[in-house]
Formats: sequence, C-alpha cells, structure tokens
Amino acid sequence: MPANPLQILLVEDDELFRLGLRVRLQQEPDLEIVAEADDGETAIELVETHPIDIILLDVGLPGIGGIQTCCQLKQRHPHLPILVLTSHAQPALIARLVTAGAQGYCLKGVAAETLILALRSVAAGASWWDATATQTIRQGLGQAALSDPALKPPQDAHGLTQREQEVLSLIAAGKSNPEIAKILYITPGTVRVHVHAILHKLGVRDRTQAVIVALQNQSVAQPDIPGL
Repeated sequence: MPANPLQILLVEDDELFRLGLRVRLQQEPDLEIVAEADDGETAIELVETHPIDIILLDVGLPGIGGIQTCCQLKQRHPHLPILVLTSHAQPALIARLVTAGAQGYCLKGVAAETLILALRSVAAGASWWDATATQTIRQGLGQAALSDPALKPPQDAHGLTQREQEVLSLIAAGKSNPEIAKILYITPGTVRVHVHAILHKLGVRDRTQAVIVALQNQSVAQPDIPGL
C-alpha cells in the first residue's frame, strides 16, 4: 500500500451497497476507507475524529439528509472535498449540490473505474460533473446572463473587474469566446485575456469550474430554481 493512500469517509445508508463500495474501493492500493456512516449526523462526528481526505456522500440519507450534511460539513471544513453519489440527476438537485459546496457527483450504477477516477480527481482539487450536470449548471446560470449580459453581481467578487464579471456571466450562458466578443463589442483576443484572468483569480483550471465557483459564491446572479 502507498505511504499516503487517500483517506475516505464513506457515507451510505444502504448496508449492502456500502459493503460493495468498500470491497471494490479497497482493491485500489491508493484508496483507504477509514470510516463509514449511515447518516449525516454520524458523518459529521466522524470527520472530527478521523483524518479524512475526501468524503463519498450519498444524498438519500435518513435524518438531516445528504444535502444538509454536505452544507454543514463544508461550513465546518470548507476545504474538505466532497463527492456525492446519488441515483438522481434532476436539475434542482444538481443546483442544490453546487450551492451546498460539493465538488461533484456520480450517479449510482456508474462504472467502478469512473467512480475511482472521480474520487482521485476531486481529492486532487478538480471538480467532477458529468455532461448532464455541466449543462444544467450552465443553463441555470445562463438564463439570467442571456437576458442581461451586463449583469451587476457583487462588486469585487474574487477581485474580478466589472468586465470580467460580464465575461463570466456569458461563460455561464454557454457562450464561446467569439460570441462573447460580439456581444460585448470587444475582440476575441481580449476575451481570451479576460478568461485567463478569471481562471487565475478564481483559482480554477477551466471554464466549467469557474462557473461552479461563481454559483457557489454568487459571483454571478443565481436564477430562481423551482423546488429549492
């Protein structure tokens, strides 16, 4: 076993499913499940008493539920990565996961290799949202940006200038660099400069992560989503 395998807290209320996850994940020499919980309250307690690198969290938990568990964990440990495992993919749920601070999610039934890759990626600081979730995030944020490209989000959000905030709003709308340039009456080269600055200031690697961070921190106006 490697000197420093990833220390995983597994939070899942289905005992048989949890057993299957444990058996499969511990076949990987760089992964180690150091604690397990079947509800959110227990998970929160375990984080205080175990060295945890990443949490694999089910949404459909008894008690306070997975979303509230995620919220409370991120409030107490904002830098602790959380990967959600769920059988649901509704847009409202994805929006709530983003707002709660989750770094990504996998659908139950996903190939074991994909889940393992997601765990390693999220633990390394990346986000893990599949194509459906990414589209949902972009569409949700983009509704507001499309109606008013010059949205007025909070000033000095992550140190972004007003123009960078406008560019970020249009990235959230799914616009390409040439499209952003046309809308804002600037050159594509200028857009690239703004995008580079946005990624640097937000501390992210790509446009999708920038949109997720913007939603989490309300750097881009968040639309009303029914059911939240």
